[in-house]
Amino acid sequence: MPQPDTSTVGAPCWAEIYTSDQARARTFYGELFGWESTEPDAEFGGYLTFTMDGEAVAGCMQSTPEAGGAADVWALYLRSKDAQATTDAVAARGGTVLYPPMPVGELGTMAVFTDPQGAPISAWQPQMHQGFGVVAEFRAPAWFELHTRNYEDAVTFYREAFGWETETVSDVPGFRYTVAKAGEEQIAGVMDASDFLPEGAPAQWSIYFAVEDIHATIAKAVELGATVLEPAEDTPYGLLARLADPSGSQFKLQSPSPEAPEA
Repeated sequence: MPQPDTSTVGAPCWAEIYTSDQARARTFYGELFGWESTEPDAEFGGYLTFTMDGEAVAGCMQSTPEAGGAADVWALYLRSKDAQATTDAVAARGGTVLYPPMPVGELGTMAVFTDPQGAPISAWQPQMHQGFGVVAEFRAPAWFELHTRNYEDAVTFYREAFGWETETVSDVPGFRYTVAKAGEEQIAGVMDASDFLPEGAPAQWSIYFAVEDIHATIAKAVELGATVLEPAEDTPYGLLARLADPSGSQFKLQSPSPEAPEA
């Protein structure tokens, strides 16, 4: 898969899991990917940061029903140079503002939305916290992809609300796909999922984590309590699989395809 540039406005720059069982999530992802983690920070509601080789790789937040937060889901942030301007653009183009811009100490400013097709997406205007310290390496986030029934409308929304430059890479029945770009680098994808998104399910973003051996990683995840939702499948983009962690948060894995046997 491409190696995303997370420094460009509109690029995915951070991911975090909202979970009903933070302690279990901390253990699961720590053992699955070898991540370490900071202690929950009371100043920020018990938020903790996963790290890999000392670099920030993702966040984790305990979600409680009384706090009104979403439970058991991975959330994605797109980089913004002005969170208020992004919020205004989202609202003007049919998105829903769930939480208007709010400062997070001196780390930056966040805002939370759903796009017009119902997919949750957030904006991050960085200050001290610039986002991912590592990406597109084994055991780190590697790709970010939106599945939606309203494909053309979704591409237009992200282009206008988040400043994406886009390129259509496939426009054939069964595989309509557009990428957001930073120069020549691909940073995220949008897929027409009208043929396979479950009935009643809203549009949704997926985060892919790169692994060296997808079969071994799946076996380890199952041992740790995960559920395999889609087993590993060989594609032009490598071996791909979809899982749910022990609390139900969905995520995807990607690994290089096995080498073809010699003739």
